[in-house]
Amino acid sequence: MRSVVTVIFNARQSVELAVDVEPGGAASSAAREWFETTWTRLGCEPLRASGKVLMLDKILGVADALGYVELANDGDTAREFARQAAMALEKSRITVDLPGLVVGY
Repeated sequence: MRSVVTVIFNARQSVELAVDVEPGGAASSAAREWFETTWTRLGCEPLRASGKVLMLDKILGVADALGYVELANDGDTAREFARQAAMALEKSRITVDLPGLVVGY
């Protein structure tokens, strides 16, 4: 499946990444685990006052922690993020809107 992942950092900075993935089963589960591990490694904080962290929150947190410069300039990191997001969500079009705190697909 071809998946396009767009990360919006602000009105002037966004990154669009296209990846080919085969989601489902173990690959999707591994992608969700990758976000869990990466979210923790990067020191991301819960977005909700309750402290509950959903998969979409982890995607937002990891994108924010990696930042525009890294995702725009480090092709390996950008492809890995996009690949993991596409496999975790199993969608062909994903928009990570950091100012709006929304992941849409």
